[in-house]
Amino acid sequence: MMFFKRTGDDLLMVREITLTEALCGFEFVVKHLDGRDLLVRHLPGEVIKPGDLKGIQGEGMPQHKNPFEKGNLYIKFDVTFPENHFANEEQLKKIESILPPRPAFVMPTGDDVEEVNMMEYTASEKSRSREEAYASDDEEHVHAGPGVQCAHQ
Repeated sequence: MMFFKRTGDDLLMVREITLTEALCGFEFVVKHLDGRDLLVRHLPGEVIKPGDLKGIQGEGMPQHKNPFEKGNLYIKFDVTFPENHFANEEQLKKIESILPPRPAFVMPTGDDVEEVNMMEYTASEKSRSREEAYASDDEEHVHAGPGVQCAHQ
């Protein structure tokens, strides 16, 4: 089922597509409010990025007092990325060989360089880390007088 949001004479819908469709093209049908089926086609190589908005002229709602003129239909695209470990190392190397190259990386040297590991981030960790940060601020910092104030101009 398609959901449309009306903004004046224009209609907006959200469409979820896969990363493969975003890079390699797609076709789908929109069941319009008037019962027509609109074939939407996007050519291979014309990349759709997450959040891209594309328009179809004249497929919105009829204008007030001018029913032969219509607004536009806009489609906002959400791109669904594959799950972790969707391909093996050999397949990933093939994909990387096709995509634009990664930016060059230069490893810094010296005693101040430390390698760290990233972890998955969840909302519960966010609230917990904030609580811990505020608790440690209260315990570790003793204010001996007024703090630094921003200068007013």
